[in-house]
Amino acid sequence: MAIQISSELLDGCVLGILNSQDYYGYSLTQKVQESISVSESTMYPVLRRLKKNDLLSTYDEPYQGRNRRYYKITPEGKRQFGIIQQEWQEFKKGIDNMLGDDQDE
Repeated sequence: MAIQISSELLDGCVLGILNSQDYYGYSLTQKVQESISVSESTMYPVLRRLKKNDLLSTYDEPYQGRNRRYYKITPEGKRQFGIIQQEWQEFKKGIDNMLGDDQDE
């Protein structure tokens, strides 16, 4: 069984990674893929949507005669990331409780 990741959770993953440093598109995809299965064709629409919603900004840097587009979390993105973190903790606690993984008991 493959558990599907929601778009909101994928947004949180991207924002979480970019909260520590800026990445260009391909390297960001690789970083996400270290933890979850996601394709490049999935990542770029996510990045465009986050940028459209002012959660990310972009800038270009030259690299070997070409430009790489880097993604940077915005102040609004940091605020949204905090909300996603809080919602994830509540969701995770409920799922852990149902699956018998509640370590507080």
